[in-house]
Amino acid sequence: MVLTALRGALGFLSRFPVGRGREHWDAFTETPVAFPLAGYVVGAVVALPVLVPAPAATVAVLFVGGVYAVTGVNHADGVTDLGDAAAVHGDAAERRAVMKDTTVGTGGALAVALAVFGLGAAGFGLAGLPTASAALLVVTAEVGAKAAMALVVCVGTASHEGLGSALTSSAAPRSFLPVALVAAPAALLGWPAVAPGLATLLAALAVAAGTTRWANARLGGVSGDVVGATNELARVAALHAGVVTWTLS
Repeated sequence: MVLTALRGALGFLSRFPVGRGREHWDAFTETPVAFPLAGYVVGAVVALPVLVPAPAATVAVLFVGGVYAVTGVNHADGVTDLGDAAAVHGDAAERRAVMKDTTVGTGGALAVALAVFGLGAAGFGLAGLPTASAALLVVTAEVGAKAAMALVVCVGTASHEGLGSALTSSAAPRSFLPVALVAAPAALLGWPAVAPGLATLLAALAVAAGTTRWANARLGGVSGDVVGATNELARVAALHAGVVTWTLS
């Protein structure tokens, strides 16, 4: 069951040619712990560019390109939609309507630009660390971002029928305990330097708490866009937290 769910998670969270069957999707939606498990796999792949012996600016570009080559842009679309919704002066129904509009507004363009810039800046910072430490932080950040998505799924209530309800319907707050247990070892990857990994994970989960709170207040609940945007924003926040903590340690 878990292996099938992991394949489904990889099919949803990446461009890997696995887990595209109905049984994989069903197992994934019923198994939140598959999120961080997939994070370890995805993180190991997207960490490869930071191992390249190149100038920091080049590493940053390769890192951003690698992230989107592996994970696709579907979750970045969630950032765009949330940015557009945040710019609306109206009620939850009006914000949800804007998120369904295929036209990208100023709020959405600004949000995704900041997310991509933040990811590139994190890549630049990673290039200044020892390569092994940088690669491990990338893995930890990816696990954290996926655990953040799982937290939204476990504690959030869907605002309407759709991807959000498909992910939240089988989850509950108690479902996050296995997620936390699986994600926690990622903080120890840089042992004996634990602080950077811990800061990385906590930053990702803090983003999840923030997006869930915002979605409940402004959208009437979470949606697929909220889950996807959480992944992108949590990754950026986690990477910066890890780099800053490692630098100051």
